[in-house]
Amino acid sequence: MPIRHSARVTRSAGLAVALLLAAGCAAQPGTDSAASTDEATSSAAPEPEETPEEAPEATTAAGSESPAPEFPADTSVDTAEPVDPEGLTVTDVRAAPHEGFERVVFELAGSGTPGWRVEYVDAPSSQGSGDAVDVPGSAFLQVTLQGTSYPYETGAEEVARGPVSVSGTDTVQGVVYDATFEGTSVAWIGTSAQVPFRVSALSDPTRLVVEVADAG
Repeated sequence: MPIRHSARVTRSAGLAVALLLAAGCAAQPGTDSAASTDEATSSAAPEPEETPEEAPEATTAAGSESPAPEFPADTSVDTAEPVDPEGLTVTDVRAAPHEGFERVVFELAGSGTPGWRVEYVDAPSSQGSGDAVDVPGSAFLQVTLQGTSYPYETGAEEVARGPVSVSGTDTVQGVVYDATFEGTSVAWIGTSAQVPFRVSALSDPTRLVVEVADAG
């Protein structure tokens, strides 16, 4: 009888250990499965993408106008000395509109660079005689080119004295040329208002360029 009782205890203990081991093995796969599920869910989430509304180029309002180009100029007198002038004669005067300003070009035969004095005057008057000159516009920009020569000395055909034909401009109302006298050639640019201007010289061919800001 004691031997049989011992056998039952041994079997019960063995059964209990087997059950515990089975429970532990069953729990282990469940834990791994949950962790794998969490990792899969995390890796499957897409990275946030920049939408068209968030893109930098979309921050500008549609239809907005770009700012007008800057025009570094003022209304003060602009002067420069001539540089190696040789046979300079004004052969052409023309005007044209550009974005934000209008340009008047004085083209010259000869070489070197003319000097200039460009300024607003109250009343245009002919050099030499002092006679009043009728110039279209409300303001008068006098352009004096220095270092020029008489056409009979250079052989170039000078622009005719008087009004110059211009079209397509608004601020520039007209241009009048006053010919050459003692090394200077004078013209007037009539404008609709006293607006800022700037002056520059170009070469090939030689040109004096006067640009006036749009009156607006």
